[in-house]
Amino acid sequence: MMLPRGLVVSCQARADNPLHGPHFMGAMALAARDGGAVAIRANGPDDIAAVRAAGLPVIGIHKVFSSDYPVYITPDFAAAEAIVAAGAGIVALDCTERPRDGEHPGVLVRRIRDELGAEVFADVSTFEEGLKAAEWGADYVATTLSGYTEATQPKPDAPDLALLEALTNRLEVPVVAEGRYNTPERVAEAFALGAHAVVVGTMITNPREITRMFVQEGVPR
Repeated sequence: MMLPRGLVVSCQARADNPLHGPHFMGAMALAARDGGAVAIRANGPDDIAAVRAAGLPVIGIHKVFSSDYPVYITPDFAAAEAIVAAGAGIVALDCTERPRDGEHPGVLVRRIRDELGAEVFADVSTFEEGLKAAEWGADYVATTLSGYTEATQPKPDAPDLALLEALTNRLEVPVVAEGRYNTPERVAEAFALGAHAVVVGTMITNPREITRMFVQEGVPR
């Protein structure tokens, strides 16, 4: 197993973010490592190559957006192949059965493991999706997409602790908590419920959104 137990930091910045680009993501990965992170989650070959300098396991994703399909997190084998070539030892992909411009997720899980020799990190939104991902052979099942699919709307403000607890009680593969874990207390609660790791992104690596939160919630109008 490549992913240790602990905190995973998601180092991502969209194109409109001042911190977008491999140089900044590489620096964030170094800072996360020095702060005690056990792994990094990063998007795209360039950023993945940059965060490898931190010397931590890399959970790679490849966001490929389409106006015709809702699935964009590593939707096909070519996307997975590109991020493994860039240095990701763990490939995360959308393991819902929503329409995608690529192979069925069960096929992708098998091909990534067999042909690329990488571990598979299944992003799911429901209990049933988590069970299927484990059956397909995913090495990790993560609650990443809870609140972000039609089946899990409206998106709550808090993490989906019920889903996390249900999956940890049922699955033998490690379960990872991800999605709205924005305080140390929520992270601690996830570990208490049996999470193998917890992924945190915005509240560690997105100063623009953190600043916006402070301004909106703390500055008098």
